[in-house]
Amino acid sequence: MVDHSRAPILEALAAYHASGQTPFTPPGHKQGRGVDPRVAEVMGMDVFRSDVLATAGLDDRQSTGGIVQEAEELMAHAVDADHAFFSTCGSSLSVKTAIMATAGPGEKLIIGRDAHKSVGSGLVLTGVVPVWVDPTWDQERQLAHPPSVEAFAAALEAHPDAKGVLVISPTPYGTCADLSGLTRVCHEHGRPLLVDEAWGAHLPFHPDLPTWAMDSGADMCVTSVHKMGSALEQSSVFHLQGDRIDPALLKARSDLLNTTSSSVLIYAALDGWRRQMVEHGHAIYDRALALAHHVRAAVNDIDGFHVYGRAEYGHLTADMDPLQVVIDISATGASGYVMADWLREHHQINMHLSDHRRISAQLSHADDEKSAEALLSALRDLATHAADMPAAEVRVPGDLRLEQVIPPRDAFFAEIEQVSVDEAAGRISAEMLTPYPPGIPAALPGERLTDDVLTYLTTGLRSGMVIPDAWDSSLKTIHVVKD
Repeated sequence: MVDHSRAPILEALAAYHASGQTPFTPPGHKQGRGVDPRVAEVMGMDVFRSDVLATAGLDDRQSTGGIVQEAEELMAHAVDADHAFFSTCGSSLSVKTAIMATAGPGEKLIIGRDAHKSVGSGLVLTGVVPVWVDPTWDQERQLAHPPSVEAFAAALEAHPDAKGVLVISPTPYGTCADLSGLTRVCHEHGRPLLVDEAWGAHLPFHPDLPTWAMDSGADMCVTSVHKMGSALEQSSVFHLQGDRIDPALLKARSDLLNTTSSSVLIYAALDGWRRQMVEHGHAIYDRALALAHHVRAAVNDIDGFHVYGRAEYGHLTADMDPLQVVIDISATGASGYVMADWLREHHQINMHLSDHRRISAQLSHADDEKSAEALLSALRDLATHAADMPAAEVRVPGDLRLEQVIPPRDAFFAEIEQVSVDEAAGRISAEMLTPYPPGIPAALPGERLTDDVLTYLTTGLRSGMVIPDAWDSSLKTIHVVKD
């Protein structure tokens, strides 16, 4: 029998405190004794008290206690995976590791083009060559959903030498791929399915949430437990099953990128989250889903606002996470960027994401009637001021897809030049240009820029879009591969 009432890392941390250890190791603050009192006043001493080394601290020098390994085994059992590996560098790094564990320099990986910027970074670092699969474009809502199973199947047929498939599900907007169908197609071709499930750490713990990657038969998924769970920022977990990806190989690739100074604070929070979900997850999400249903209905009653629901997507997406409350505000004529800024300034409400025609509130198991009412009250007030807000001037073209002319790594490290944005159309981008959030690049290194995409970005920037990874944040110039 597996005892999920245990939390090995938390127990070891309590034992460390009780045993009166005196460290002559990092961290240099020595459990907070060296911290500036002004820092402790804001952050609290308990954070520093529990910030200890994982080895020669929480465990002994040789890790003979196997504390982290035991916690990872409990995590894997909790979600019906064969293996789980904790990472303290966020899923941005975990996705890079997943790429490295599947394909090598010059080898192909089939990827949905709605991938997060971390995937683009992974391609630059690894030299893996992407075979892009177009998302399912929702023309009515001007929104990209995960690519269809048929689109991935066609890519596998056209590129039998590809080493695997990577899909993002759920998207930051909460829509989901048909992971069961995609698993079947991948396995028919003898290829692994990798799922960037950063927004889905909660999915294994309630039947009314979308089906999670391991239950769909996927070979590997990466989750960000800090996004929808109770872990700290940068908390990430690899989940693995089957024999298409060697766990020893994954661990070796992970060691190339992971820090050698893993945060025990993050490990402990991951350990506690697993125990909380196994013991109470179903009841917790009963409440969270009921609250989400209430919030969705209440927002739909606000004049000019419309919340996207499962039914209206029809065949465009396999499912959606109801905890992502995505609000279409296009009927008001105002920009979602401006609305999000107004909510923060006037009501201290921070929205999950915003774009030219939407704002989104991410609910989680931590929300309650008080936080929900704060959100609804702010949105009702927002609706009364929408007529006074500037309209969105973002020009969204019918085609945002760019041609991948050369591999991302080759373009990123090529000889480059800086050209005016007015002269960039037709040139090959040497940089990533990513509206953030949600963090899906409009242009990747190696893609040929078009007037349509450049107009989308420049009009978006003037309307409040943020493009944090651009070399020139004003977007007056673009870095391109030198002719």
